[in-house]
Amino acid sequence: MLNSNREPIGKLISQLYRQNQKFLVKELLPYGIGSGGQHIFLKLIVNRPGITQDQMTNEMKFDKATTARSVKKLEEAGYIERRTDPKDRRSSLLYPTPKAVKFAPVLQSILADLDSKLTLELTGEEADQLIALLQKVNKNSEKL
Repeated sequence: MLNSNREPIGKLISQLYRQNQKFLVKELLPYGIGSGGQHIFLKLIVNRPGITQDQMTNEMKFDKATTARSVKKLEEAGYIERRTDPKDRRSSLLYPTPKAVKFAPVLQSILADLDSKLTLELTGEEADQLIALLQKVNKNSEKL
């Protein structure tokens, strides 16, 4: 039974998400990357060149419209390019541009800085435990 004085997990996750977004919007604005998870899609495309929008939608658990918007914005900002899939002419494969490859270490640094700020008052063991617990909660949420 849950302790009625304890804050709901969903509320805490929601607050954490909003604070994360504020930080990322501020840090990524100078690079022309907006909100809506664009950085997540960019990171995935840099790490897996040739991925499709459908693969990203399924893997990242976003809806198709969010994926399409993010891909369009990243393409307009010059971070990715589409190439027709030779196996399925209706589908596009997504590739990072040289601009994206050059930006990838900067993005990784921003994300590492965020993690470091979030875990500032945690020991290494506590941070590892937090990640393990959040992974369990995330897995449970997939069953909702």
